[in-house]
Amino acid sequence: MLALTGAGLFLQHRDAHDAFIVVALTQGALYLLAAWLTWRGGFSRRVFAGILAVAALMRLGVLIAPPYLSDDLYRYVWDGRVEAAGINPYRYVPSDTHLAPLRDDVIYPNINRRTYAPTIYPPAAEYIFFLTTRISESPTSMRVTMVALELASVAILLRLLLLGGFPLERILIYAWHPLTVWEFAGSGHIDAAIVTFAALALWARRREAAWLTGVAVACAALVKFFPAVIFPAFYRRWDWKMPVAAAATVILAYLPFLGAGRGVFGFLPGYVSEEGLNSGSGFFLWNLLNAVLPLAGVGVLSYLIFAAAILVSLGIYIILSDGARDRYFAAAAALAAVFTLLLSPHFPWYFAWILTFLCFAPSAAILYLSVASLLLYFVSGGPDLDGTRMLLESAIYGPFTVLAAIELRRRRTAGARPIWIKREA
Repeated sequence: MLALTGAGLFLQHRDAHDAFIVVALTQGALYLLAAWLTWRGGFSRRVFAGILAVAALMRLGVLIAPPYLSDDLYRYVWDGRVEAAGINPYRYVPSDTHLAPLRDDVIYPNINRRTYAPTIYPPAAEYIFFLTTRISESPTSMRVTMVALELASVAILLRLLLLGGFPLERILIYAWHPLTVWEFAGSGHIDAAIVTFAALALWARRREAAWLTGVAVACAALVKFFPAVIFPAFYRRWDWKMPVAAAATVILAYLPFLGAGRGVFGFLPGYVSEEGLNSGSGFFLWNLLNAVLPLAGVGVLSYLIFAAAILVSLGIYIILSDGARDRYFAAAAALAAVFTLLLSPHFPWYFAWILTFLCFAPSAAILYLSVASLLLYFVSGGPDLDGTRMLLESAIYGPFTVLAAIELRRRRTAGARPIWIKREA
């Protein structure tokens, strides 16, 4: 893993993008082998220490190299700078003349969509940007923050593994995944904070701390909106404390930004259009159905209703089923995976947060999904003009669906829980 990390950094330096992706996929294959070998534990403390050491060294090597895969962290630094100037980041696009005094030669020229898009990030992300830039307004500082959030996540996950009587070596499932290395230490994606809040929600749920569970789930959704989908996994029937805490957290977090009015959601509507989500072209399953079925005249609204119905039904089942509700690790993993299949994100880092739950509820299908998402490095966001993304997404979601069906069938035929729905101790 360390050697491949070094090879990846060398290829990034040479700007050999496709060769780097091959190296990352090779890392993914080796990672899957390591995850399988360590699942049952039984190793010495030296092996456990080695797992943590390798994870730290991979991140250190990537952290000292320039960001390569994404330029999103320049927007993070810019937003923190705008907030520090007392300006609402949802109000102006970076190129607006009101923000001209804040421009420089390092951050501003590298901001994506700077001429037409205000920030898209919810309040919890904005607070992290602000706090980080009060220490330093450098891209490296932002990446250090993400690695620090990862460190907090690993500490919480290890505590949960210890409380549940699980082998501590399972931390490898999160710590060695190529996505966490290249996207958090390398690109500094704010999704690292989602992992931290999701891990905190797991710990709070384990301790039956309803207020903290609600706050943690809300904070995860306030980093990026999509983690709200795991709410049913943490909710206990007739519990009013968790939803009240979550609602209060959302309200309080948005209060300082309400001056932007309807613009408080920033570039979210524009992003939905840009990624083809409003037309349906951004959804893999919708494109697949259109390719194999006569759906002429059927609008994308039908697909959105279908996707919402599946997620709502799964959420209701989890809430009402005592068995599923008590296995909240697996329930959260299932909700996250189904959501990912239905919405088919165009960028690999949107898959990384699912690893939080796999340390406790393993699934060959979801592990494959997370590693195969590296194929998305071959394409960019936006319209799929030549069908390349459709082909790659078929390689991602096709085997995932087959593996998931095998896991579910094994449960029915054997009359036992599948490996990915193991009750925590």
